[in-house]
Amino acid sequence: MGTTQLESVPEPKYWHLKTVLTEALDSEFSVGEILPNERDLAARFGVARATLRQALEQLELEGRLQRRRGVGTTVAPPRVGVAVGAERHQWPGAAGDAWQPVDCASAAPPAAVADLLETDRDEQVHTVRRSRMTHGQPVAAELLYIPDSSVPDLSGIDSPSGAARARAVLRELQHLGLEGQDQSVELGSASAEDAKELDRLPGAPVLVVTTRYYAGGRTAAVSVATYRADTCRLTFGASGHVEIHHDPERRAS
Repeated sequence: MGTTQLESVPEPKYWHLKTVLTEALDSEFSVGEILPNERDLAARFGVARATLRQALEQLELEGRLQRRRGVGTTVAPPRVGVAVGAERHQWPGAAGDAWQPVDCASAAPPAAVADLLETDRDEQVHTVRRSRMTHGQPVAAELLYIPDSSVPDLSGIDSPSGAARARAVLRELQHLGLEGQDQSVELGSASAEDAKELDRLPGAPVLVVTTRYYAGGRTAAVSVATYRADTCRLTFGASGHVEIHHDPERRAS
């Protein structure tokens, strides 16, 4: 590859470099290909490595690049769309649910979740952990918090832990009459546990979707689902449910 010098521009140098790098990704690289090291890239574009890192971080945030443990920086596959609606009247675990139960434990939820559930902050609730995959890669991890009052008959089920216990909790939840739900979305950073489940680095950008489920005039369950911000885009419509699909607007080179 030859050396490409950046022209003098009024915008921040790293931002202009991001545009140049984007064009290179579209024309010279394919999905999954490993980028040259920072030293070689900085030399090619005639910039300091600090400027290059800023541009690479921005491209990672936008989902064009992925940093992978033991591999390096690779070209990301097309984003998948996450359609988020608030009219879906189904409990988690209902037929057609794409999430896979992983584990279930009893523990005190985070303070913010306890406030949503209107439980004491030291009161233990059922915490169901689920995961979601698409095209062979993890795209989301969920923690579903369910108080005992929402699944009163669970004590008679002999599934102390693991995925079997998670499925049992979800089955019991279906017995409640779902009255409605609401959702909120915010940008966050991957915790160490999230990063491990989603094959990301700690601190990587994530999209956090919090869902409150209502039954009997109260909050019966709270879901906190963490999506990879580098591979997911949120779409809002009248579909009223969450599904993952290919993004037709972006094609890999």
